[in-house]
Amino acid sequence: MNEVINTLSMNIPAKSENESFARAVVASFCVGLNPTVDEINDIKTAVSEAVTNCVVHAYQKRQSNQDMITIECKLFPAMLEVKISDRGVGIANITQAMEPFYTTEPNGERSGMGFTVMQSFMDTISVNNQSGGGTVVTMQKNFTKDKQKVSGE
Repeated sequence: MNEVINTLSMNIPAKSENESFARAVVASFCVGLNPTVDEINDIKTAVSEAVTNCVVHAYQKRQSNQDMITIECKLFPAMLEVKISDRGVGIANITQAMEPFYTTEPNGERSGMGFTVMQSFMDTISVNNQSGGGTVVTMQKNFTKDKQKVSGE
């Protein structure tokens, strides 16, 4: 693996209003690699889904200042790795949870597409329960190496 060129770590309360902040921070973190607009949008969408899962499922919508989401990023010369973790209830069956349309709230407003969306927009994704409780979602996005310059540059 290539050398890490930058890192980011932050903790935010598991509140729905922090979802947009988290995705903006992670997207801004990787701009030094000159990602395409599509790559930035992919990252923002995946981070949004992962953070929303923490808010809705890990802490079961409590939205307390004590319930935290940790976001850790590593930037490589052509790749971003994002780890989003919580200390919530964990996932009883990760394989089942990653199936399209599976939701723990079938009568609620959830579609069960969060992990499917993350898989669609990132190059790799892994989901693991933490020892002692909680979940870690690790995603990687590879950046296009050869970008065409916009005329006039």
